Amino acid sequence: MRPFDYSRASSETEAAKAAAADSAVKFIAGGTNLLDLMKLQVETPRTLIDINRLPLKSIEAAGEGLRIGTLVTNSDLAADERVRRDYGVLSRAILAGASGQLRNKATTGGNLLQRTRCGYFYETNARCNKREPGSGCDGREGFNRILAILGTSESCIATHPSDMAVAMRVLDAVVETVKADGSTREIKIADLHKKPVNTPHIETHLTDGELITAVRLPAPLGGRHLYRKVRDRASYAFALVSVAAVVRMEEGRMAEVRLGFGGIGTVPWRSAEVEASLKGKAPDEALFAKAADILLADAKGFGDNDFKIDLMRRTLPAVLAEAVSGDA
Repeated sequence: MRPFDYSRASSETEAAKAAAADSAVKFIAGGTNLLDLMKLQVETPRTLIDINRLPLKSIEAAGEGLRIGTLVTNSDLAADERVRRDYGVLSRAILAGASGQLRNKATTGGNLLQRTRCGYFYETNARCNKREPGSGCDGREGFNRILAILGTSESCIATHPSDMAVAMRVLDAVVETVKADGSTREIKIADLHKKPVNTPHIETHLTDGELITAVRLPAPLGGRHLYRKVRDRASYAFALVSVAAVVRMEEGRMAEVRLGFGGIGTVPWRSAEVEASLKGKAPDEALFAKAADILLADAKGFGDNDFKIDLMRRTLPAVLAEAVSGDA
């Protein structure tokens, strides 16, 4: 690990201002992703700004929803009674991710901003446009079993790794931020992450130094909440494919359908077309299979990850069947 300077932020604006002034400055909270990248010299910040002493660790009522401070740990968020009761898909997604020790340190804001686990991104001798813009993408023709099949480009096929972000997309969360000049703004979770296109190193629509201060959840959706994660082992493994689902039934029909997908996209994935194909209709195996077809219409495998198409084609109908069965 290279030497770096360390300081503690006394305010959100101070932290944002310092980070905006120098691209080699990084925020640190739990450090569960950043420190690994620093050890491998994928990230080489000159200065770390510790934001852990900022008053951003509470979960509070916000209208009919909740406001979650950016420093709330994954463990505390998943265990919160209100989250478990009203936002079960979020609690289940968090508990499906990482180990208990990591969840005790990982933070809400940091989870949303964690970087891909693509092996070529982590290997500094490999070509990776996300790590070194313009160098190429070894993942396209290399070992790409865990990489994306949706939202890819000629520049990058890296998968977004977050389970929590997939659930946040289903819930239509809103991200609150502060900029270097002290101004604040709100970003819909759907607008936070950026597909790679020709600039895979630019992963979000945050501006230089912009600091996430909270995530706000709207009023509860009701219905049944599920999160199914298919992976190589039962714990501490990233998704091959995952489905976050909220389904509310009325008179035998799916009155509300929210679906998010992990392990297959370059960003936390959601499809309005898939949800529209199901909403208002009676559950049916053929309907569920058609929804999977719609989701995967533009999917593209790159060899080792071709299996993800068939795996999701089986997983989505299975999750939907469980959601409407009454046993969820």
